[in-house]
Amino acid sequence: MIEAVDLSKRYGAKTAVDGISFTVKPGRVTGFLGPNGAGKSTTMRMIVGLDNPSGGDVRVNGKHYAQHSAPLREVGALLDAKAVHTKRSAYNHLRAMAATHGIPNSRVREVIEMTGLGPVAKKRVGGFSLGMGQRLGIACALLGDPHTVILDEPVNGLDPEGVQWVRHLAKGLAAEGRTVFLSSHLMSEMALTADHLIVIGRGRIIADAPISEILDGHGQSRTRVRTDNPAELVRALAADGVTSQQLEPELLEITGADSRRIAEAALAGRILVYELTPLQASLEDAYMQLTTDEVEYHSHTLPQSPAGTGAEEGR
Repeated sequence: MIEAVDLSKRYGAKTAVDGISFTVKPGRVTGFLGPNGAGKSTTMRMIVGLDNPSGGDVRVNGKHYAQHSAPLREVGALLDAKAVHTKRSAYNHLRAMAATHGIPNSRVREVIEMTGLGPVAKKRVGGFSLGMGQRLGIACALLGDPHTVILDEPVNGLDPEGVQWVRHLAKGLAAEGRTVFLSSHLMSEMALTADHLIVIGRGRIIADAPISEILDGHGQSRTRVRTDNPAELVRALAADGVTSQQLEPELLEITGADSRRIAEAALAGRILVYELTPLQASLEDAYMQLTTDEVEYHSHTLPQSPAGTGAEEGR
């Protein structure tokens, strides 16, 4: 279990984490989301003692990380997959870590096979691809068979098979009663993996709830509708917050009105409807609504140069 109480971190005049409190419980996958610069990585670093809090407290399995006599057996963390000796092989890197905790070589071989590193185990880490580096980082996190696993962007650089493997791994660890805390920018993958979400923005918690509650509370209802009179149905539903998109001649996707309201409007207007399919709100939509005012760095589309100007003039 991870317990944070009024946890803060300041770097000079900048407050990276601003008095947050949360609990990451065992037996479920807890996702950690937030825009760039929101304080996610700083929070994870404080959990494992790499940064000291400016205020508040955070404990893992009842103790500060530094108080655990064998931390690798309590907490396994992937925070920076590049934090390895590049001239060592993956096998020797893991063996060196294992030696600090009296972990047998049999466990080293076990995590190598578990993470798919077998074919490259004797190769130097400096030549690894991003995805293989991530697999090594996960192997390091699992080396001590820990009660708590913390993974920061674990699917970064992985192929589809690797992404699916991380999903099953996280769910499997949680099913064993372990605490699993992970961050990811892939909303579709987080929606498939996490049971609970903690969302942070500008250093403060803006949501802490089961993923189903976040989807229900912040995702707009969408419904796929087939009708022989789409234009008339759209007019019947014309109201604040109700929008529609025509996907095919007789197929609409309506946002902002649930199936019952659509059916009532169709009945009142004597409009034939022969399909009503509710669509689950996406985690991406819910996340964007939650963090719309919390994004520190905004992207803007550059205006296109008028015809005949721009790139050609610079040649």
